Amino acid sequence: MCTMLRSWCKPTISIFFIIIFLYSCEKEEIISIEEQQVEELSISETVQDSTYTDAELLKVLEEELEFIELEEKGNIVDISHMDIVKENPKKVYVHYLPWFQNKDFDGYWGQHWTMSNQNPEIKNENNTLQIASYYYPLIGPYSSSDPDLQEYHFLMMKLSGVDGVIFDWYGSRDLHDYGLIKQSTETFIGTLEDLGMQFAIMYEDRVAAQAAAQSLSSNIIEAAQEDLTYINEQYFSSPEYIKYNDKNVLFIFGPDYLTTENEWNQVFDILPADNRPDFLTLWAAKNRVGVNATGEFLWVDKDHLLAHDYYYDTYQMQNNITVGSSYPGFKSFYAEGGWSDGINDWTIDTDQGHTFVETLNYTHHELSDFIQIITWNDFGEGTMIEPTAEFGFTYLQILQQYTGVSFTPDDLQIALDLYNTRKDYKNNSRVQKILNRSYKYIKKLKLKRADKILKAIRRFY
Repeated sequence: MCTMLRSWCKPTISIFFIIIFLYSCEKEEIISIEEQQVEELSISETVQDSTYTDAELLKVLEEELEFIELEEKGNIVDISHMDIVKENPKKVYVHYLPWFQNKDFDGYWGQHWTMSNQNPEIKNENNTLQIASYYYPLIGPYSSSDPDLQEYHFLMMKLSGVDGVIFDWYGSRDLHDYGLIKQSTETFIGTLEDLGMQFAIMYEDRVAAQAAAQSLSSNIIEAAQEDLTYINEQYFSSPEYIKYNDKNVLFIFGPDYLTTENEWNQVFDILPADNRPDFLTLWAAKNRVGVNATGEFLWVDKDHLLAHDYYYDTYQMQNNITVGSSYPGFKSFYAEGGWSDGINDWTIDTDQGHTFVETLNYTHHELSDFIQIITWNDFGEGTMIEPTAEFGFTYLQILQQYTGVSFTPDDLQIALDLYNTRKDYKNNSRVQKILNRSYKYIKKLKLKRADKILKAIRRFY
């Protein structure tokens, strides 16, 4: 069951009287909303959605307000996950960047929207904001710490058949914007666990080198040990942390600074022997960590499918775990944004979605243990599959077909409508409570009911 009644042993009649009382209290208020709305419509002649009658939508609001009252009394508790049926058993994880800040939520624009020379305070001719990307998020530039954003992203993923996320993670210290990235990552975990999504960490050893260089740790090995201890204590303990054969999976983008087996022996000695993770390096880098490596993961490369061929032909047989990759294209804004001089000046054309189809259906993926999608939201390198102004739901629709879920772009639209409605009514606490109910219905896959609530709010509030 999706919900559990805590007070199931109370007499049924008491619940009945509560509902009658709530109905009588709320009905008058809802009718007043209806009368106000009718008056406004007679003046503005607004065209509204006609899928449901006023009476149908008023009834929905009445029912949901009653449920909210019961929830607040502790009589209803949601204990469900969002259980998705997929025809394709291949696990699909998305690489996720939790590093964005926007002025509305954080009070300033973060560097990943601005780089060195872009200003989101400036509007472009098409009314979008000037950001450091060739592409524009469908919801506009956002904050990674915004709970509305997290809800929206993860619902979109679940409705597309995504099994979990791999977070880009830059250490445990408050260095550069790394502390903000760590903080954002940790605010995501509650929503992930609520929806039953898995997650893992991708570490970068350059942050250990930076910590040592700034005397935040005595040396690079100690800095990496401190980060690994933090990962072990804060993330490995989650029931939703990604495991393979009952072992936690830890990714590293590299390594590039700790490049010998002996160094990594020292780093991993900080952990109990029975809790060492499966350690996955960037492809062609396993030799830098020696016996500590379990496998490798493929990444987007300028050689495109030739890189896929080389990866599977050369490294797959040597790995205990092989991770394939899929991506929609590559077009870095870094040079134009003033962050590099000719670095990553190559591109992989999106080919109107065909590149994503091509890399998802790549023949050798049958040899991989799971697939990492590069990426959910790296706007700086143009590898994002999240909905954008340029591509809409195209990539998620392709992913729905690949994973074999039963959902459609219409279902994705409901999750988008939930996000937009939260923002439009952000100062209305009553509406936010009703929207919490809509979220729960999406989680329970009662999408029609969730949509009905959203339409009712739009019509009567």
